[in-house]
Amino acid sequence: MTRAGDLALVLLVAALGVSREFVLPGPSRLVIAPLAVYLAIHLLSAAALWWRRTHPVASSLVVALLALLTPTCASIASAYSVAAHATRHRWLVWTHPVTWAIGAAAWAGTGLTGPGVIVIAGFAGLYAGARRRLGQALAERELELLAERARADERTRLAAEMHDVVTHRLNLMVLHAGALRVTAKEVGVRKAAEELRTAGCQALAELRDLVGVLRSGRAARIPDVLPDRLSRLVADSAATGLEITLTEHGDADTISPAMRRTMYRIVQESLTNVHKHAPGAHTEITIHCGPSSVRAVIRNTRPPATRTLALPASGSGLLGLRGRVEMVGGTLTAGPTDDGGFEVDAVLPAFVPT
Repeated sequence: MTRAGDLALVLLVAALGVSREFVLPGPSRLVIAPLAVYLAIHLLSAAALWWRRTHPVASSLVVALLALLTPTCASIASAYSVAAHATRHRWLVWTHPVTWAIGAAAWAGTGLTGPGVIVIAGFAGLYAGARRRLGQALAERELELLAERARADERTRLAAEMHDVVTHRLNLMVLHAGALRVTAKEVGVRKAAEELRTAGCQALAELRDLVGVLRSGRAARIPDVLPDRLSRLVADSAATGLEITLTEHGDADTISPAMRRTMYRIVQESLTNVHKHAPGAHTEITIHCGPSSVRAVIRNTRPPATRTLALPASGSGLLGLRGRVEMVGGTLTAGPTDDGGFEVDAVLPAFVPT
């Protein structure tokens, strides 16, 4: 109902109340007062209905209190409104038949027809309110389903893009590395080509799993990151010529798998940044595993001025990493050091907070 409809209801109830006083003069009332008082009560009760949808509880209380002085037609409309529109205190609907009966001195033998009509209006309001809330819930659910469908379509599109672009480039890298391993005469070159081919195959396998998750939309089971994988990650970076020192304190097996995965990604992203922005710099990785927390500190020195390496960088790696750390209740700080290097310091809880 629009505000024009609300105004029409207010005027109708006011007219019915005023007409009642003139058509049925002197009905049984609990309070005896001049006619002007009763007319004012009817007008005030009708005016309170203007806020019956925006402030149903306050409007209902005003109408119920005025009905103690004389019964008003507004009690019927107010009982319906508080039952249909109130989000709390719907029990106020049952105060209207009581106050009507008291105001009309019903206990003196005037009957309970009015309270009966109010009760019927209250039940009608409860039905209308439940129906409206059900419709709203269905509409919200429909919007959620449409949003999920849009996300699924976007995941499918991203999966197709990753498959067509990234997978193609990785396959070319693996093929060229395999060809170099076969044709190269130097042992060092063949070894480096084999390491490059192996890394490319691992990247293809991980990318294939990720593309599968994007296409299906179902969360895949992520394998646990065992402590020895961190050592292999450091060894792979060291094989490229990067000078790395790994120091571990405590028992990594006491850390939950989710925290081990997060710690692994922190070290992985930090080493990637060293390769991109500080090739040739000495890197120190220190892992502290305690009973309630785990801390990872990755620090590199200033890179040699003669070593340059142009690799693409989006600038969002550390930002995404910080969001991932904060999601599990940890903290991450990153910034340059006094000696011209860079340091990443992450502190994680030992277990995912519940």
